[in-house]
Amino acid sequence: MTIGHTLSTLARLVAAMTLSTAALTLAHAADFTAGPLEINDLWVRGSVPGQTNGAGYLQINNPTGASDRLLSAQSEASTRLELHSVLTENGVAKMRQVLGIDIPAKGSAKLAPGGFHLMFLQLTGPFKQGDSIPVVLKFEKAGEVRVNFTVKPSTYNPGSTGEQGHGGMKH
Repeated sequence: MTIGHTLSTLARLVAAMTLSTAALTLAHAADFTAGPLEINDLWVRGSVPGQTNGAGYLQINNPTGASDRLLSAQSEASTRLELHSVLTENGVAKMRQVLGIDIPAKGSAKLAPGGFHLMFLQLTGPFKQGDSIPVVLKFEKAGEVRVNFTVKPSTYNPGSTGEQGHGGMKH
């Protein structure tokens, strides 16, 4: 094997590795970012006739060494948008408004059915499957970011995780 052939093979290998790294980086890009925070998998269920409220879910990843906190959210899709949690007391699941949701350093916060979620109160219009619901999230350190929630089918269930779903609870 000649030095030229070895260098040519090495150059092809380096090029292939560079392309692979670029593809992996794109594959793992966040849907939205707020400073260093990565915000992914934003969704709401489509509403059904007569439905006045809805819940939004998402994943917030914090790769930094400093914690942050989701303080609030705003949207023209509802009269009020609150941060909520589901608490189980004496075997009964109850929704409660919370003043913030912690995003730990080098950790994440998952807003999912049966736990933390954004509560859209008094919808200003129906959530139609395939639509996008604009929301502004406000973080203590990362500031504000405009995001879009994808409207899934009204029967959408992201998997049977054993968590209690939002169901027909009233607010």
